[in-house]
Amino acid sequence: MTRATADLFLLTAALIWGLAFIGQATAMEHMGPLMFTGVRFLLAAVVVLPFAMMEGRGTIQEGRAPLPAIPAKRTLPLIGIGVAFFGGATMQQYGLLTTSVSNAGFLTALYVVMVPAIAWVITKLTHDPEAADKAHVKIHAAVWPAAALSLLGTFLLGGGSVNGLNSGDLLIVGGAFFWAVQILALGWLAYDLRRPLMISLIQYGVVAALGILGGFIFETPTWIDLFAAWKEILFTGIISGGLAFTLQSIAQAHTPPSDAAIIVSSEGLFAAAFGALLLNERLTLQGWAGAACVLAAVLIVQLGPLIKRPAA
Repeated sequence: MTRATADLFLLTAALIWGLAFIGQATAMEHMGPLMFTGVRFLLAAVVVLPFAMMEGRGTIQEGRAPLPAIPAKRTLPLIGIGVAFFGGATMQQYGLLTTSVSNAGFLTALYVVMVPAIAWVITKLTHDPEAADKAHVKIHAAVWPAAALSLLGTFLLGGGSVNGLNSGDLLIVGGAFFWAVQILALGWLAYDLRRPLMISLIQYGVVAALGILGGFIFETPTWIDLFAAWKEILFTGIISGGLAFTLQSIAQAHTPPSDAAIIVSSEGLFAAAFGALLLNERLTLQGWAGAACVLAAVLIVQLGPLIKRPAA
């Protein structure tokens, strides 16, 4: 696969994820956040299952030998990472009840900045200078101006005041934190497993189980509600969860991680565009300034480590 094709795959995935915010928002007219999250990722797990099996047999990449099974000692950590994924997905879903699709798309991108910041904190707390390397995360001085820009962007997206940030905005930011934790923990664990699709299958299964269980306990789901949201469930489960992730997994074997993160972060722009076209949402000038700050922060934290210091 050429680099251009891989980048096109990533851009397609970002477009799908941007559009998925619409489905996630409109589904809440029929279902509770927990049950929707559970059913959505159950369907995603079903879609990813055959690809995960092919990955293990080495048939996804021609000529590749079968891969070893995931060791039993890795199962519990993977379940823990799935719980963090559930936290991110659920907080995002609850956030969409009270915030706009546009805000959700841009605020979700904050996880890109949070990952190296959290890695830096863990490195300092554990006094382990190799902690970030073990998680395959680059910590660069650029993370701090990026973090400042992220805070400014969040502030502007909330209307230019702390009170302007509603509970949905704060939940989206909290969800981004959980996803950052999930990505960071996965970096420590997954480098030696070589099974991205099987790992995703396990995480999807954990999210599905927790969501459906929580839905039956805290919500009142009915078959009528489920059928009413069938379009949203199919799109976010099959297209967003199954197809887009597969495109990302394939493409990232041919595109540097820094480039991939930048391309995928465009989902915020797609979310804003689809929110305007389909839900008649509009960002104010101040909101667009906040969105620009968030996107700039994502670019800085990804491109900063690539800048070489001049030799003394």
